[in-house]
Amino acid sequence: MKLYNTLTRQIDELHPLNAPEVTVYTCGPTVYDYAHIGHWFTYIRWDMLIRTLQASGLRPKWVMNITDVGHLVSDADEGEDKLEKGARREGKTAWEVAEFYAADFLREMSELHIQTPNFLTKATEHIPEQIELIQKLEAKGYTYIIDDGVYYDTAKFPAYADFAKLDLEEQQAGARVEYNQQKRNPTDFALWKFSPKDQQRDMEWESPWGVGFPGWHIECSAMSMKYLGETLDIHTGGIDHIPVHHTNEIAQSEAVTGKPFANMWLHSNHVLIEGEKISKSLGNGIRLHDIEAKGISLDAFRLHVLESHYRSQSKFSWESLSAAQNRLMGYKMAAAQLHQAYAAQVNEHADFSASKQQILEALQNDLRTPLALAALSTAMTWLEAKGLHHSQTGELHDYLQFIETILGIDLSVPDISDEQKTLMRDRHDARQAKDWVTSDQLRDQLAGQGIGLHDTASGTTWYLL
Repeated sequence: MKLYNTLTRQIDELHPLNAPEVTVYTCGPTVYDYAHIGHWFTYIRWDMLIRTLQASGLRPKWVMNITDVGHLVSDADEGEDKLEKGARREGKTAWEVAEFYAADFLREMSELHIQTPNFLTKATEHIPEQIELIQKLEAKGYTYIIDDGVYYDTAKFPAYADFAKLDLEEQQAGARVEYNQQKRNPTDFALWKFSPKDQQRDMEWESPWGVGFPGWHIECSAMSMKYLGETLDIHTGGIDHIPVHHTNEIAQSEAVTGKPFANMWLHSNHVLIEGEKISKSLGNGIRLHDIEAKGISLDAFRLHVLESHYRSQSKFSWESLSAAQNRLMGYKMAAAQLHQAYAAQVNEHADFSASKQQILEALQNDLRTPLALAALSTAMTWLEAKGLHHSQTGELHDYLQFIETILGIDLSVPDISDEQKTLMRDRHDARQAKDWVTSDQLRDQLAGQGIGLHDTASGTTWYLL
């Protein structure tokens, strides 16, 4: 299996440290608000990674964190904790906000057929591990204390700029705004923040340095190493994590262990809506609720995500989502042939095995989901045009199960009832008798029951509306 590795800036062959197990860490949500489609593009893509690893005979051990404390509104370690901000906005405690939005996130994960990671780890449940990691950094001389917390001295880690190809001299000149004049370097980041002396936070803990809370970056290092070991096979996240969050994870982790933190880094690119990145200020943070309110299924949304490659800058529009809905309906029209196989002699049969191989190879080559969908579309178009010979019903059933397993999209269609089949036969007889009024009435009756009809030269087939 080959994947584009941000660490090497090239497509590398995956070589797990302890095959067939593959350790995977995914930067999860900060649960202070609802997830929007930009988040879901990313998590669907990492679900595709897990599914492809599984289909390739590997055994992923997947950890995703839930950030429920410590993520400040500024990457410069300034401003309010996002959970505290959410609590103030909603008149709740930070704990209540985190619990509500974490539950909502997990519910929507399930609705999108995103598999549940082996470990869903909350930052608030791993405070001791984070304190211990900071203590190790302190013992090795990587930390210093200023008025608002314990900081990591990035000058002590010579390779700090390597991962993101940062120009530290330019940042020193002011390209990266430094609000805290006590910091030794603009790139230094908080490991532990002190609670304000004049107020009590909802979330704060005792530590060797004083009452406070962990920084955002330390949680990922502490939790990933606890569950996956000191070196990960794969670390995933959004492209916006590269210059700060992931750079800081590498610095603090490798300073402690002296080993590579992750052998492969995968990053999902931005999603644009009308040429703009998703942000609250622009009011374009579309949620799954908004999609369903327009009568579009979440399977169609998942299909739309797979239509673009994870490294491409994807473009979302309601028109493209509607097109994905139509594409999904076309797939299901073809899948309905499972219940309408014929017994006549034929010279051609659908090659489901070849389609499976094409889909798997596309995904094993850097998760090329558009190519995988192209192979699926070819098979389903052939099926819709040619029909299904009864000898291949088992093959089609297995193929549909394969698609659900590897793409996370359920194309199965239940058979229609005997009464509905009788209506179809009655309509056939009416057409043979050129009784178009009765034929149209029966078509409308079936449509009212959610059954569409497709008249072809070789006969009439049904599909679900």
